[in-house]
Amino acid sequence: MKALVKDKAEPGLWLTDVPEPTIGADDVLIKVLRTGICGTDLHIRAWDGWAQQAISTPLVLGHEFVGEVVEVGRGVTDVQVGDRVSGEGHLVCGKCRNCLAGRRHLCRATVGLGVGRDGAFAEYVALPATNVWVHRVPVDLDVAAIFDPFGNAVHTALSFPLVGEDVLITGAGPIGLMAAAVARHAGARNVVVTDVSEERLQLARKIGVSLALNVAETTIADGQRELGLREGFDIGLEMSGRPEAMRDMIANMTHGGRIAMLGLPSQEFAVDWARIVTSMITIKGIYGREMFETWYAMSVLLEGGLDLAPVITGRYDHRDFEAAFADAASGKGGKIILDWTA
Repeated sequence: MKALVKDKAEPGLWLTDVPEPTIGADDVLIKVLRTGICGTDLHIRAWDGWAQQAISTPLVLGHEFVGEVVEVGRGVTDVQVGDRVSGEGHLVCGKCRNCLAGRRHLCRATVGLGVGRDGAFAEYVALPATNVWVHRVPVDLDVAAIFDPFGNAVHTALSFPLVGEDVLITGAGPIGLMAAAVARHAGARNVVVTDVSEERLQLARKIGVSLALNVAETTIADGQRELGLREGFDIGLEMSGRPEAMRDMIANMTHGGRIAMLGLPSQEFAVDWARIVTSMITIKGIYGREMFETWYAMSVLLEGGLDLAPVITGRYDHRDFEAAFADAASGKGGKIILDWTA
């Protein structure tokens, strides 16, 4: 089959032939229809310091996908051939304390699809049936392809109650944009998004945020004054991984404010811990999704009318992957989709 492979320990990707995956008794084989490009994939393509430490070549990339089940193992009973599915990209051990307690998203032995094992940028992908999410109601293929990052946004945004709250989101990348859409849909009073990319801030405006701030030109404090906020933001969703964004967020939270942090910093940095203590701010780290509570929430949000169409800004045939990855790496758009059906 054709697959997009990190074939060598150097920058670049290669579309090449690899063996079709085989499945075990508890696995399913999925014909891939669409995939989404993630920041992780960009790191692997660039072969940066993180990728060099985390990746063993050769590796089939990709963990955001939608496909159709074409084969099931003899032990699989709740997934059928013909089902349209997405996949939970975190494969857990099932034996540790957290897994046994039903907290699989906290497993210390997690293996990432397209990172620790061959992924979904291919004509077919194999997964344990326990990692498969069956779409029981119709979902647009492009949206179904990004259920994995959508789950990151939902997990982060719904970490704290949002109804009637003033929400600050730092980082208008695809997941930040989806989180903004979720916060609006969930009943936040004000949703403010910050970034330095005017193109991405324009996407935030299309989603309908209260204020999209270019922090290269306007401060968050200015935004507070524009909205008439007197005491700061109730909820912060940090999506950028940038030190200055986290510091600005902390400085603009109300007493007792709560921050969910998904953005992954590239290095350690200092924050004002005295302010965190005296303002009684709660900070929660987020990684991935809650399996599978977040997936239920995603489906219900879409059924309830949440529209993710503005977040998807590029669609490419998988053979045009170079152009697709360049678009994703530009920092100007939203989610980029690769079509594997041709």
